[in-house]
Amino acid sequence: MKAGIPATKLAALDAFETDPQFSERERAALAFATAIVREDLEVGDACWARVREHFSEPQTVELVFSIGFQTFATQLAKAFQLAPQGFSQPLPTA
Repeated sequence: MKAGIPATKLAALDAFETDPQFSERERAALAFATAIVREDLEVGDACWARVREHFSEPQTVELVFSIGFQTFATQLAKAFQLAPQGFSQPLPTA
């Protein structure tokens, strides 16, 4: 929100593929990030093609780095049991 992203858009992240608040470029980046971080998904040719429609090669490298860094930071925080910084709500436990 500090970067100017509306709270409604952040709340709609789970529906980024269909929510009209997201541009095609944002959808490509979010689908790419989802494929990278989820164990049950692959970053296939169609996903790469979609990203390359909207991002240059240097931008794609930066995107991969950013996704990887955030994944690393999450795992590091988990390992050291660091308290959440308030950027997201915890998932409900079953």
